Amino acid sequence: MFERPGSGNLAVLVALDFGEPDYAESVDELQLLARSGGVSVSTVVRGRRDRPDAALYAGKGKVEEIGEAVRASGASLVLFNHALSPIQERNLERKLDCRVVDRTSLILDIFAQRARSHIGKLQVELAQLEHLSTRLVRGWTHLERQRGGIGMRGPGETQLETDRRLLGKRVKVLKEKLLKVRSQHETQRRSRTRAHVFSVSLVGYTNAGKSTLFNRLTRAEAYAADQLFATLDTTTRRLGGIEGASVVLSDTVGFIRHLPHTLVEAFRATLEETIHADLLLHVVDAGSPDRDAQIAAVQGVLAEIGADKIPQIMVLNKIDRTALPPRAERDEYARISRVWLSAANGDGIDLLRAAIGELAQQAATPDQTVAA
Repeated sequence: MFERPGSGNLAVLVALDFGEPDYAESVDELQLLARSGGVSVSTVVRGRRDRPDAALYAGKGKVEEIGEAVRASGASLVLFNHALSPIQERNLERKLDCRVVDRTSLILDIFAQRARSHIGKLQVELAQLEHLSTRLVRGWTHLERQRGGIGMRGPGETQLETDRRLLGKRVKVLKEKLLKVRSQHETQRRSRTRAHVFSVSLVGYTNAGKSTLFNRLTRAEAYAADQLFATLDTTTRRLGGIEGASVVLSDTVGFIRHLPHTLVEAFRATLEETIHADLLLHVVDAGSPDRDAQIAAVQGVLAEIGADKIPQIMVLNKIDRTALPPRAERDEYARISRVWLSAANGDGIDLLRAAIGELAQQAATPDQTVAA
């Protein structure tokens, strides 16, 4: 990274409009991602294009504008709200004389910062290595020198090799370790199935309030913060107070639009708690102006991992920030489909707990019922 004195992680953000309906929201989200990654934003460069430029993604004129913004602010980093090819990334760095990071690398870096558990670190490293393997053309020795930095944290601190064969060997080792973890998880799931435990998993857009809801329901102390990707590691707790059924609740990583495919694949060990759940609680920020697009993004990831057929209750959270009252809605089959609540102050939590209990009891036949 080409650091300038005193510039720190000061960045120019680039968000080009290709006619997407959620453009404004995606720009806001990029700024949240930047802050979540420890980056200070100097300015946002916007522009309208029909299609990306093959060589520079943004085109020569816009790249000159970006360069002027970099020089004026003294920024050491340019963050694109898009996925860049290795060639585009390299060409932009040469033109701008500073580090260029795309949306995928930024998300991977945030995951690297947040990973705490052994399995979380393995999954992040695998995702980073598989992403960075496409960029071997740039050379690896500078990564060893940097010791981290936005877009470089994790693998850059573990002495990345300069040889493709050694890189492939490390990827193979990681996959084997994660396969063992998945096998252990499968054993645990079979044990729960034999004990007739009803499994519920929280899913939703990042920062929708899943961990706050998890803590409210289970009286746990899982880390919850008003930031993107506060939770990476799956936490599972017994859900008490459900009559006639034994229920466990799992909290896991949040989703986001354009979630890198390498990340989805690498996090299979974590996401399988979702795939094998009996019920999904799809947590939504009820007050978000981008609510519908966020719901669609989550449903897209669920389809990608094969969890789109699992029964869902949509949980409209954060009603304390709106004028909406707590309530539960049923569909045309008289099944509870939506619950409006506030995980922050507890309004409507009893409605959700009752909904979970209703579905858990329906799933338990008389000879399967286990007291909570």
